[in-house]
Amino acid sequence: MKISVFGAGAIGGFVGAKLSLAGHEVTLIARGPHLAAMRERGLELRSEGKTEVVRPRCTGDPREVGPQDYVILSVKAHALPGIAGAVQPLLGPGTALVPAVNGVPWWYFYKHGGPYEGARLQSVDPGGVLWEKLPPSRAIGCIVYPATEVVAPGVIEHTYGNRFDLGEPDGSKSGRAQAFSKAMIDAGLRCPVRPRIRDNLWVKLWGNLSFNMICALTMSDLSGVIKDPGTRSLARRMMVEAQAVAEKLGVKFPLDVDARIAGAAEVGEHNPSTLVDLERGRPMEIDPILGAVVEMGRLAGVPAPTCEAVLALVRQRAKAAGLYPPRA
Repeated sequence: MKISVFGAGAIGGFVGAKLSLAGHEVTLIARGPHLAAMRERGLELRSEGKTEVVRPRCTGDPREVGPQDYVILSVKAHALPGIAGAVQPLLGPGTALVPAVNGVPWWYFYKHGGPYEGARLQSVDPGGVLWEKLPPSRAIGCIVYPATEVVAPGVIEHTYGNRFDLGEPDGSKSGRAQAFSKAMIDAGLRCPVRPRIRDNLWVKLWGNLSFNMICALTMSDLSGVIKDPGTRSLARRMMVEAQAVAEKLGVKFPLDVDARIAGAAEVGEHNPSTLVDLERGRPMEIDPILGAVVEMGRLAGVPAPTCEAVLALVRQRAKAAGLYPPRA
């Protein structure tokens, strides 16, 4: 099985290393000092108390690689339109795309059914670049749960979690989804194929759209936001609004808001990715996580005033820091 990882950073490098160790033909596409280090010394993966070094093919130029069976897209969601053209040499007639990104994916309304079938979200896919260049028919939904970090060029540290949920937009257990799931499981990862991938997506998104944004605004970790009655209440109001939007779109939540908050509280003193990006001066993932929810609310005719207010604040926070990604 030929698998390329476009954006072999923390998550992409972790998955690529695990698949390479399992014997798959893996190509890691990266750039800068991280790429240079992997070419020189291999990719060092620190996970579960042990350190392993793998030496998959590494390149900064997808044109060197050729068509693949699967392409894992592991860049920030707002960076996807910028790399859509570079992905083209990796695409053969049957190549599947596995976007391992946060937030609402560009393919969300593909095979959705109902009045919103085929809707394109400008907050996620400005100008429809992704829909045209990375057709949603190629996409297998993927939800990422592990925590990983590039601690030095060529070195990835895996902190916790080994689960990735997969799911076809139409809910089928396709051959391509099951084959990729098996490859991931053989690599030591939990990777079920879900029949209702959007439901699973919203359970993760529920926490990200609220806690990630409030943590970035307050410069507080997750534990601090949940323990404070005011910010906890704010997060809960955002989650209730988001639930109303999702349910209008046909999503079924397997748990209630308070159970989701309790689960987040168990994580403890954790800095969400949006806060980490702000602290490190990296463009912040805002629109795919919260902007898309507000846009979907407007599409479905469901008011989400608290989400809209927090979105305006966090966008301004990012703009003031020079970290709001430019949009097409």
